[in-house]
Amino acid sequence: MELRQLEYFVAVAEERHFTRAAQRMLVSQSGLSASVRALERELGAPLFVRTTRSVELTGAGKALLQEATRTLAGARAAKEAVAAVQGLLRGSLSVGIEQCVTVDVAALLARFRAQHPNVEVHLRQAGSVVLVDDIAAGRLDLAFVSLPGPAPDGVRLLPVRCEPMVLLCHPDHRLAGGEQAEWAELRGETFVDFHPDWGARRLTDRAFAAGRTDRHVALEVYDVHTLIDLVRHGLGIAVVPRPIARKPEAASLCALPLTGAEEQTWEVSVALPAGDRPAPAAHELLSYLDR
Repeated sequence: MELRQLEYFVAVAEERHFTRAAQRMLVSQSGLSASVRALERELGAPLFVRTTRSVELTGAGKALLQEATRTLAGARAAKEAVAAVQGLLRGSLSVGIEQCVTVDVAALLARFRAQHPNVEVHLRQAGSVVLVDDIAAGRLDLAFVSLPGPAPDGVRLLPVRCEPMVLLCHPDHRLAGGEQAEWAELRGETFVDFHPDWGARRLTDRAFAAGRTDRHVALEVYDVHTLIDLVRHGLGIAVVPRPIARKPEAASLCALPLTGAEEQTWEVSVALPAGDRPAPAAHELLSYLDR
């Protein structure tokens, strides 16, 4: 079994398509298909169910995918460790980010690339729940996330910043004239909120569960700007981290502190694989947070 075979297998598993996987790996489709068939013969099991329209993992394929991802991550880390000992920083750096985590990741990556042009940088934006799964599986080197509660298995969290949650509503809303709002006053309202994979959504869900208050999330979005637009048009209210309420797009809205329930704090953290030390490129990028 060769690392290249595992790379081809992972590409097909992620793309669910042999042609797209071959294009991604910059090889011919026939060569990639032959490599996957050779891997199946060696393992003695089919890894994909192939039809004219789709490619799906078999049970054996699903079992291999997790281990193959970890093996490739380990091989990459080994190469980078040797390069670091030699005073070189090369290879790749895979970073994840949830939208609006109050860390200027673009500036960090620009500084990193300027100083380490031999490192190929990859960025993925997704919800925090998805990103920490990628960290645990070895698909990402680090991620900027907001995840309430303890770190999942295989992941450690380094806190970066904390912010309170606030109520965001239209100026004509019944609560807009007060200096603050209580969680209990939000009962019966229509809510705009993020997808459940987002850390802010999980924190808000937990707050309402702790207060045993039901709520109706009628409008579920994947980005901050759409959430603000929906609230601005009076289609619902939102409970968001304070930095979102301070965005210029939200200037016409009313933002109120929330009281009357267990304090809920939105915490931004760096998620890393569990272990003593991150990969050299990830360690270098983390050092910029203190500069």
